Amino acid sequence: MKVTKDLCPVTSFTEMLGGKWKLIIINIIRTRGVIRFGQLAAAIPNISRKVLTDQLKSLEKDNLIKRKQYQQIPPKVEYSLTKKSESLCSVFKTIEDWVNQP
Repeated sequence: MKVTKDLCPVTSFTEMLGGKWKLIIINIIRTRGVIRFGQLAAAIPNISRKVLTDQLKSLEKDNLIKRKQYQQIPPKVEYSLTKKSESLCSVFKTIEDWVNQP
């Protein structure tokens, strides 16, 4: 039985942001601002380029990041947070405070 988001917001959150990489990607963009694919890949050394690409596409589909592609050679693509994911910043701050408490 699939729980709908009306019944369980935690399930909705987990479906949208679950997995190993999505929260890490959002947090890196949150702390560094607008970022390019190569910079993201370098910031997460254990992620494959394919998995990073898939995760970015999923986050974009869920309106959690914006992808801006420039028409130039070599190709240039930048990622930034949407208003929806910016609203998670206070959650990340709470997590940081919790982790850093004695």
